[in-house]
Amino acid sequence: MLYYVLYSLHLKLSFFNVFRYITFRTVLSTLSALIIGFILTPFIIRKFREWKIKSGKREDVPERHEAKKETPTMGGFVILISTIIPTLLWADLTNYYIWVVVFALLSFGGIGFADDIQKLKANDGKGNGNKGISGKMKMFLQTCFALIISGLIYFHGDFNTQLTVPFFKNVTPHLGYFYILLCVFIIVGSSNSVNLTDGLDGLAIGPVLTVTMTFLLFVYLVSNIRFAQYLQIFYVRGASELPILCGAMLGAGIGFLWYNTYPAELFMGDTGSLSLGAGLATIAVIIKQEFLLVIAGGIFVMEALSVIIQVYSFKLRGKRVFKMAPIHHHFELKGWNEGKIVVRFWIISIILALVALSTLKLR
Repeated sequence: MLYYVLYSLHLKLSFFNVFRYITFRTVLSTLSALIIGFILTPFIIRKFREWKIKSGKREDVPERHEAKKETPTMGGFVILISTIIPTLLWADLTNYYIWVVVFALLSFGGIGFADDIQKLKANDGKGNGNKGISGKMKMFLQTCFALIISGLIYFHGDFNTQLTVPFFKNVTPHLGYFYILLCVFIIVGSSNSVNLTDGLDGLAIGPVLTVTMTFLLFVYLVSNIRFAQYLQIFYVRGASELPILCGAMLGAGIGFLWYNTYPAELFMGDTGSLSLGAGLATIAVIIKQEFLLVIAGGIFVMEALSVIIQVYSFKLRGKRVFKMAPIHHHFELKGWNEGKIVVRFWIISIILALVALSTLKLR
């Protein structure tokens, strides 16, 4: 919105021509999201405490989490607002992919919101413990929205259904309609993986930031035909406005981390984790970097695998591999300090992001 107003002034004052540049608007989007987050979050924390929107007692976490039951949750509401408003302000709203990613954020955020609301009812003694909507219903809704998102991407223009395999520039299998199924798997898997990672103060938002920064660079490169040709990566026509949305996600995430770092004043809840996971996955699919999400988001993959391994090990062998899953709780029960776990996971996430960036040249 502001983009249209300010850029139109370049006909009278040449200075306003700067608003045509993606890099400049990405910086403005990031700063706008950060400012909105800093202004809105304290108000939300205060109101959520008044309305008793709190995380409550959980049975699937170590006992030390008992002290966190009064901490407000559903902070993902702030992240979504801080992401979407700057995007609407600084992006060219005629861009198709902007609306696809916004839809992914809002639809999966809506699922998370419904889940969080259900948990709040349970905390008031009207439900069955700290449970949200059923796992089957959540998976059904996620799959339905993922199908819609995948269809919006697949049937748009001349979308390329070849698969990018990192480190192998000549390995690009053409999946055809099977690409839709892959997209659904990636979007649903990513949203749930981020959700599983959100178990310690600042643990999930840290890797989200590193993945977002990685994708911010990749989106800029794949949307520029010269850079794409030089680096021998797929050029994605129409993705040029996505850096602005990535910048907004980055600013919103940093603003949220300010209040989510240990000891957290606000949790993101499913409203934030499901939407962020789906948003990142949607961007990965659009820019043809699906495997890059697995590399850069390795922390999310590790958390999800630890749960899968734990469940199947117990079913098949009657024994648990970890003291508790997801794996961050395993380290908690081993006596690791919460801050140490979070920072070390962040370090691993940064290393994985660097590995992902290396795929630009190691081919």
